[in-house]
Amino acid sequence: MQTLQVLLKNAILNPFGTNDYRDYKTELFTASEDALFTFEPMSIGESSTNPIQVLDFFSGAGGTSLGFAAINRIFPVFRFLGGCDINTISATTYSKNYGTPLLNKDILKISQSSESIKSFLESINFDPKLPTILIGCAPCQGFSSHRKTRWDEEDDERNNLVIAFSRIVAEVNPAVFIMENVPEFLSNKYWKYFSKARTAFFDAGYTVKQHIYNAAEFGVPQERFRSIIIGMKKEFLLPEGVYSPESYRTVRDAIGSLSPVAAGEASPDDWMHKAVAHKASTLEVIRQVPHDGGKLPEGIGPECLTKVKGFSDVYGRLSWDKPSITITHYARNPASGRFTHPVQDRGLTAREAARLQSFPDGFVFEGKFDDIYRQIGEAVPPLLSCGIASSVLIELLSCEPTEAQLSASIQTVDLPVSNSYSSVIAGIKSTRRLKNAVNLR
Repeated sequence: MQTLQVLLKNAILNPFGTNDYRDYKTELFTASEDALFTFEPMSIGESSTNPIQVLDFFSGAGGTSLGFAAINRIFPVFRFLGGCDINTISATTYSKNYGTPLLNKDILKISQSSESIKSFLESINFDPKLPTILIGCAPCQGFSSHRKTRWDEEDDERNNLVIAFSRIVAEVNPAVFIMENVPEFLSNKYWKYFSKARTAFFDAGYTVKQHIYNAAEFGVPQERFRSIIIGMKKEFLLPEGVYSPESYRTVRDAIGSLSPVAAGEASPDDWMHKAVAHKASTLEVIRQVPHDGGKLPEGIGPECLTKVKGFSDVYGRLSWDKPSITITHYARNPASGRFTHPVQDRGLTAREAARLQSFPDGFVFEGKFDDIYRQIGEAVPPLLSCGIASSVLIELLSCEPTEAQLSASIQTVDLPVSNSYSSVIAGIKSTRRLKNAVNLR
């Protein structure tokens, strides 16, 4: 750790891009991974003298920023300017955890003109002379394969949010920008919207790369596939996952140490470890689902489930020794997916959902339980962000990669993926199961 701290200090004091620090990427990720779980809310202005600014748009609770905050616990590098979110409760959660001003603002209004962007930057004490990392994880529902309503190509606000972020990038001129979204953002259906934003980034002088990652590759105890788009004003390498499928963190790793709680009860030691009180009919169904990964037996539960395809996971239990399914704001409701505890007859508590998203227990969520589940389900998993933050910092400090390094690294997604990437994910998991079965023979 001491060697890593000295390295970071020297690298930041010297002109960026002088040396190659890429051999330390994995070490930095491992250290930040450990540091993440020691997180405590920052005091006001705690990071205000650090040399690299971080500004987080569509911040939600601040899951993406947490990866950068973890690195700060190794060596103070990042200065958090704030988390900008139109939702007051999410913006409050960010403000209280990062010691920053409350930025409960609409990015569409901020991005209306060069003057409105400059006015916003002045209000948060943005320093144009310092390197900046701009984060923009626009709400993903508009691009999701689970979207049920018809897409209005001209008027959908979520598309406008991506373009609004590209206008802010062009005005702020950050050293790095990072976007996160669902995999379908890079699909043929929505590629033209991504392409429009990417063209704006190209015009502003950025090298732009994009890839689809499974958060489990970065230690998140959850299979959560997401598109990550990164831009820098130089050539760079994309982040690479650290964990293989054989070493993925599991549900047991994340929540196995928590005390048992029955439906409708709460742990006396942790107010967030409170289980929803289910109806008697729901409990009757749950009790008939086999423990540890079991599915709803045929003929059990509401009759409508047998008539509609695509509901095979409803009321299903999580498996102890596998990563969880993708955590959403429905995680407390077994009727919304495989959100039933492996052995206890209930949906997931907010603490369990937060841990499966890799939030440290020291992170404080504001609002009622509805708000907390929403903030957790919509967040970028902090451990995924640790992987991105570690890679981005090393790339920012390092000289440009060689041709050999580029050819050996993760490649960008230059062509659209399947419109329904969820079917591709199912194929990936099926291939993995087949490979494991072959290896066991």
